[in-house]
Amino acid sequence: MFEIEYIFREEDLIHFNEVQLQQNDEVLNNIRKNRLVFPGALVIIGIFYYLYYGDMMTAAYISSIAILWALLSPKIMMLDMRRQIMKNYTEKEKADMFGRYTLKIEPDHLLEISPSGKHKMPWNELIRVEQEGDHYVYIFISLNTALVIPAKTVKKGKLKEFAEQVQSMIDRKG
Repeated sequence: MFEIEYIFREEDLIHFNEVQLQQNDEVLNNIRKNRLVFPGALVIIGIFYYLYYGDMMTAAYISSIAILWALLSPKIMMLDMRRQIMKNYTEKEKADMFGRYTLKIEPDHLLEISPSGKHKMPWNELIRVEQEGDHYVYIFISLNTALVIPAKTVKKGKLKEFAEQVQSMIDRKG
């Protein structure tokens, strides 16, 4: 049957979690607030300094800080989220997670051979397959947990055909 072999890396885990976070309304609202509220308050203070004191230089400095904050804070927040993602895993978990994976489509289940061992996932426990362009395929095990297959590291098999076959098995047996 169909089989695929690939390497799962730290950057793939971070990418998947970033995609999940960018789809989370609460995270997006926090980024939006951080990007707009604080800089907005600074701009108001800058306008006050200019209108009340006539101090153009201080108003310009405050407005510059507001603009920099609005531009850089989302990037800084994403860097912090990356750090937090990796802090969630122990070194043993990372060793069991990263490395060479083999997925085999079998009649009753999807067989995963990974650094942590062999795992059989019945078709009715798998939710869906999503493709992110030509870069990644996600086989969702739960609403926010997935097998992440990076197209760049596929060593054996054809990713697109494999993903289509997995989806058809989920539809048929799930």
